[in-house]
Amino acid sequence: MNTVELISKPRPRLPEWLRLPLPTAQSFGRTRALLDELKLHTVCQSAQCPNHWECWSQGTATFMIAGDRCTRACGFCAVKTAKPLALEPDEPARVAEATRRMKLKHVVITAVARDDLADGGAEHFRQTIEKVRELNPGVAIEVLAPDFLDSDESIDLVLAARPHIYNHNLETVRRLTPGVRHRATYDRSLSVLGKVKKKRGGSIYTKSGLMLGLGETEEELFEALQDLCRVRCDILTLGQYLQPTLRHLPVVEFIAPSTFARYKAAAEEMGFAHVASGPLVRSSYHAGEFTMPAQS
Repeated sequence: MNTVELISKPRPRLPEWLRLPLPTAQSFGRTRALLDELKLHTVCQSAQCPNHWECWSQGTATFMIAGDRCTRACGFCAVKTAKPLALEPDEPARVAEATRRMKLKHVVITAVARDDLADGGAEHFRQTIEKVRELNPGVAIEVLAPDFLDSDESIDLVLAARPHIYNHNLETVRRLTPGVRHRATYDRSLSVLGKVKKKRGGSIYTKSGLMLGLGETEEELFEALQDLCRVRCDILTLGQYLQPTLRHLPVVEFIAPSTFARYKAAAEEMGFAHVASGPLVRSSYHAGEFTMPAQS
């Protein structure tokens, strides 16, 4: 489907279970003001997450480091594709300060893909994790990392900072990956998750997620879940894909909440330690609900 076809085709009407009220809590404004003051990017805004009204009202956010310009152009993602700016050396300290002021017990740090950098931005991840821990002892740290082109050196840099959870999303089933994810591959993502588990074993939790409604079949979904089980992925998120703009991939199907509930039960039966499955579930949505022993 070309760009002209995407623009000319209107987006389907959202089902009732995906219609959300606008925020009224004063805490929403406080969160936005803090992020503006510290000049921080969030995936909540850049990726047009439908839950950011709720999360900001609850005083939480997912920090997006290394800028807001991505070197990849995935068909599902609203983060802008452009030549990235230079990394900001003080950004790790600003993320740490925001974590402190927001009194977060579980912080999620993600980043745009930085294929322009030799290490893909891994050293910047490491510095951010260490600054967050230094200013917020005892906080649970989750990273949602790009694939780093499956570089052991880059993966090791992030792992050296000892995050509690290492998240890398599979995003979709094998058949749909080439049309959904730019430059990323299905097997590379599985390799990254497998490497993390082999390198750190039981000392780290691995996590991955898929968007549903892009045209995958149930059989293909279960094959993807089995593949994640084979690389010992601990935590799974399943959510509804929503088309951010008419220039992005269209929604093929809206998945009913009852189907998400059935997928959750099936995934738990497969052996995932924790499964979040529902139309509004995203990678970091209610991430802190997964309880785990704190690492020093």
